[in-house]
Amino acid sequence: MALNGFGDIARLLILNTDSYKASHWLQYPPHTTTVFSYIEARGGTLPYTVFFGLQALLKEYFTRPVTADDVVLAAEVCAAHGVPFHREGWQHIVDAHAGRLPVRIRAVPEGLVVPVGHALVTIANTDPACWWLTSFLETALLRIWYPTTVASHSHATRRLIADALQRTGSPEGLPFKLHDFGARGVSSLESAMLGGMAHLVNFQGTDTMTALLGARAYYGEPMAGFSIPAAEHSTITAWGRDGELDAYRNMLRQFGKPGALLAVVSDSYDLDAAVTQLWGGALRDEVIASGATVVIRPDSGDPTAVVPRTVQSLDASFGSDVNAKGYKVLRHVRVIQGDGITRQSIASILAALQGAGYSADNIAFGQGGALLQQVNRDTLGFAMKASAAEVNGEWRDVFKAPVTDPAKRSKAGRLTLLRRDDAFATVRLDSPGCREALAEGATEVLRTVFEDGRLLVDDSFAAIRARAAGH
Repeated sequence: MALNGFGDIARLLILNTDSYKASHWLQYPPHTTTVFSYIEARGGTLPYTVFFGLQALLKEYFTRPVTADDVVLAAEVCAAHGVPFHREGWQHIVDAHAGRLPVRIRAVPEGLVVPVGHALVTIANTDPACWWLTSFLETALLRIWYPTTVASHSHATRRLIADALQRTGSPEGLPFKLHDFGARGVSSLESAMLGGMAHLVNFQGTDTMTALLGARAYYGEPMAGFSIPAAEHSTITAWGRDGELDAYRNMLRQFGKPGALLAVVSDSYDLDAAVTQLWGGALRDEVIASGATVVIRPDSGDPTAVVPRTVQSLDASFGSDVNAKGYKVLRHVRVIQGDGITRQSIASILAALQGAGYSADNIAFGQGGALLQQVNRDTLGFAMKASAAEVNGEWRDVFKAPVTDPAKRSKAGRLTLLRRDDAFATVRLDSPGCREALAEGATEVLRTVFEDGRLLVDDSFAAIRARAAGH
């Protein structure tokens, strides 16, 4: 079987795993017929997760049937690689299941906010001959950590900005207060797509166009995010230092229409001079006459100092209005800060603006690598662990309890997640406590989303956004 690039490789779920997984079918106890595993975020930088991205992963990798050619290639690769390969097991999936994966995957609804330490996903094989498949799929399935971690951090930033708007401005602009600048700063096109979509669960501003395509392909969303015309340093400095004013005037003439927004990076030479002498001086009347809102982008320096200073300089030139909450809102202009943006720096900038008497309505933020790339599996402590196995017709607990790190103790038993009001509980399916909680009004949060190769839940992006926005 010839492989013609990444697309073909990505479709090979049979080799979308770690090398050591190929030998695990020989390591389970004799007469094992079912293995049950779960995924959780054990905890880290946030006390909760916003679950997202499983539907995209399932559609792309899990719904494609395994073929006989896949089995031949996998056998060849594993033999040359030096690891065993369960050729009979995979051929059984091809012959008995038309290549469809005989597993059942249950998961919390995407967009749901769940405290850390709870089961977010469970998986078990549905064919006793495929007991080994559950853990084999861990590598591909656990990558849910990435979009969920990005969605969670983006959601935390949304809460932060929402609080500032509640104190000083209007919540109407919240969907566009954090703009995704991260497409060039991630490790792959797929990362840009998954991480970019995860951000769009919480906001609607993005320059990561691949995320738009992902939301369209996997969640049926015609247009998940929006952007505006914006300058970069090359389009300003190409006019030369003496032509800086002409570069800015060109932006106004090209894009300055009534009701329009345009963003102009203004620190190519001297930010303060550009703000006071050019935007607030030579171009002031043209900005006002255009009917557009010009968004000035400082792109260097200490953002906690630079942003308030820029806002105050723009206020001196363009004026401001005091809103109902007693804070100033600039006329005709706004600011977007896209350099040095973290949740901590956003908090500092918002506090500095508020302290100076300015509304959070005046500022938006652009975030790149810190949004999409500066996360890993340990950021929220994601793990997938086997918790139960059926051996000789009887269920047994499967768990680890390392003395050297009690925090890594895993859960035992066949699990589900229950919710009553705002309280969550991960419980054993066969426990009296589970039955009692259900009888007393608790609801089961996990739902079957995939079974025997078929996707059973196909959520819209709007539904996912609504869940996340409700918390």
